[in-house]
Amino acid sequence: MHHQPTSADDLAAIITDAAARGARCEIRGGGSKAGMGAPRDAEVIDMRGFTGVVDYDPPELVLTVRAGTPLAEVQRLIAGEGQMLAFEPFDHGPLLGGELGQATIGGVVAAGVAGPQRLTMGGARDHLLGVTAVSGRGERFVAGAKVVKNVTGYDLPKLMANNWGRLAAMTELTLKVLPRPRATSTMVLEGLDHIAAVRAMACAMGSHAEIGAAAHLPGAEGRRALTLLRVQGFAPSVTARCAILPDLLRDHGAARLLPEEKAAALWDAVRDVTPLADAPTLWRISLPPFSTPALLDRFALLGARWLLDWAGGLVWLAHDGDATEIRSAAAMAGGHAMLIRAPEPIRAAIPMQHPRQSGVAALEARVRRSFDPAGVFETGRFLDMPHAD
Repeated sequence: MHHQPTSADDLAAIITDAAARGARCEIRGGGSKAGMGAPRDAEVIDMRGFTGVVDYDPPELVLTVRAGTPLAEVQRLIAGEGQMLAFEPFDHGPLLGGELGQATIGGVVAAGVAGPQRLTMGGARDHLLGVTAVSGRGERFVAGAKVVKNVTGYDLPKLMANNWGRLAAMTELTLKVLPRPRATSTMVLEGLDHIAAVRAMACAMGSHAEIGAAAHLPGAEGRRALTLLRVQGFAPSVTARCAILPDLLRDHGAARLLPEEKAAALWDAVRDVTPLADAPTLWRISLPPFSTPALLDRFALLGARWLLDWAGGLVWLAHDGDATEIRSAAAMAGGHAMLIRAPEPIRAAIPMQHPRQSGVAALEARVRRSFDPAGVFETGRFLDMPHAD
């Protein structure tokens, strides 16, 4: 069954009816991430009926928008005012065999999607000021605020970010936006292996050059490895900070300035994981950067491919090997591994999210129960047991 509500009342009625019938519902925006997680048989609540901007106040850096509004539309709107979503969200459509333009603003916030700038700007939850939503009880609620300076009620919006539609269906979001940098430049070091690249990025991040993003693309098919360092801000400051980097990094390699168009294309490739687009199985591993070299050494011997973002704190790993080994290696490194893309039989057997420790899992289950006592949103996507009533 496919539902497409256009009002909070419609949505509440659908959820209330599903709870009464014992049905399971999947909250879905554009469907760009529908291929993540286990195959499931659930009624779809299509949130694309909630579209459009409710209020946008550029001087106050605040945008209120309905959850089903396409991400690309939101980005075009605020770019026209010289502003941006600083957590740099992106569209998972091409990454999962879909089309560019599928992602909605509600979907990227609910999944906690963030690009290279998350390293210094924070994630979606750090920019979500307020939400209007309908819980699994069929109850509409409002949390947070519509001004940047008001801190009342911030905790509940943070809970809504990265909840993957397991707590409530967000109908409206208020987001903090930021001015787009006046100037952006990228310095590059060529030919570093992953160990040297992580050291170079750590050196740059610890310097007074104020790096905005740092990533590493390994060499392949005759192309040299590239370690990228993004510097942004006012033009004179950017120029001055780029000028000090070659000396700061002299022990790591020869840093040079990349042409603007080439740099933009490379950052797009990092954000969209383009170099690993042909890999049937793709993992997203978050871990402390100092642990990254040892983890990559382990999987290099098994033929894995990767790229690094967040100064080495994010590893995109293309590897068809044993999932238990990957998860164990991530945990030993102090991190966690999410299964982003895999053939259906693997997704049916391997949980998408990294298994939680028992105490954390119990706490999460209690939170879900408080929002969704009938388990309306427990579709089986995450391969954990539906909670008891």
